[in-house]
Amino acid sequence: MAEKRGNVIVGQSGGPTAVINSSLVGVYKTARDRGAGKVYGMLHGIQGLLEEKYVDLSEHIRSDLDIELLKRTPSSFLGSCRYKLPEYSDKPEVYERIFEILNKLEIEFFFYIGGNDSMDTIKKLYDYGQTIGSRIHFMGVPKTIDNDLAVTDHTPGYGSAAKYIGAITKEIIRDGLVYDTRNVTIVEIMGRNAGWLTGAAALASCEDCEGPDMIFLPEVDFDMDSFLGKVAKLQEKKKSIVIAVSEGIHMSDGTYVCELTDNVSQIDSFGHRTLTGAASYLSNKVASTFGCKSRAIEVSTLQRCAAHLSSRVDITEAFQVGGAAVKEAFEGANGMMITLKRVSDDPYICVTDIYDVHKIANVEKKVPREWINDTADYVMPQFISYIKPLIQAELTAIMTDGLPRHLVLNLK
Repeated sequence: MAEKRGNVIVGQSGGPTAVINSSLVGVYKTARDRGAGKVYGMLHGIQGLLEEKYVDLSEHIRSDLDIELLKRTPSSFLGSCRYKLPEYSDKPEVYERIFEILNKLEIEFFFYIGGNDSMDTIKKLYDYGQTIGSRIHFMGVPKTIDNDLAVTDHTPGYGSAAKYIGAITKEIIRDGLVYDTRNVTIVEIMGRNAGWLTGAAALASCEDCEGPDMIFLPEVDFDMDSFLGKVAKLQEKKKSIVIAVSEGIHMSDGTYVCELTDNVSQIDSFGHRTLTGAASYLSNKVASTFGCKSRAIEVSTLQRCAAHLSSRVDITEAFQVGGAAVKEAFEGANGMMITLKRVSDDPYICVTDIYDVHKIANVEKKVPREWINDTADYVMPQFISYIKPLIQAELTAIMTDGLPRHLVLNLK
């Protein structure tokens, strides 16, 4: 019989993924199996908690079927937020309010599933808890399709997004070959400062597909004249050209390509500018320069919500990091984040580990320069070797009337 433990609360933050709910299930099931009291879920992350919005998860995840459905359900089951926790010195009342609510719920273990900004939240809450002698354990559970969290080999959510990008890139390439006319397709993929997702377009290169013709990542400055010159040379050899670009590609002066358009950008609570329009700008530039048909495709939110094409490896690891966070916290860990540590590529073996969240929060992991070719228009074989194990196998969707069935939080 499991030892009786205190109450648990878990939240989801930032942009969702196709497998973020598998991490939620990992936290919930492991906590219950290990004797936790109540397991609460924050509604819309820390922002919702400040408004005392939470649920008892046992009232919403009632069976093994619910667990399996939730593993296959995209987006954040509990809702999310993009709320930047202020510094204690600026707004001490925010911290006092959070701990007042946590103490009222008799919380002993706090888990937050998210990316870089979410780990900053864990760091700040842990630090404040230490100053007041709190008994609450704060643990970070990694999540982000951007794959830009430091220390961990990769992040849950990335493998499924990469699988989707590789698959649709193949399909876009096939589509471009239909007509016997010159055409250029530019695919815009998420990635502000790190090109992990855009590089996944190279997965389309295999025995039945030549893959994209060029790939541009934000790790290297974008040169417009060089880009147009390369397009011109490609058009001498082939009629259909497919190019993948990160939304965050920028010129040497720091100007984002998307800022060359007339789009009105927005700023979120973390100070991040909304980036969109790079593909559209480049497509118009190609059309006006070469007089050929050119189209822009923005993958946008599809790459983070396509649970119908998720990776079984990704779902499994997402569940594992949630469970590992509970195990480590119940054994005394505090102010830490679970990481994934790759032991072997062939066969692929990856285990969970633990690391100080202070050395992860606000540190951005980018694609190594040596994984990008010398001309900065494609990725190297090392990149493909790194990513391929993460996209393997599938977890078949549970279908109802021909469509995937999801588990939805019912608050009525």
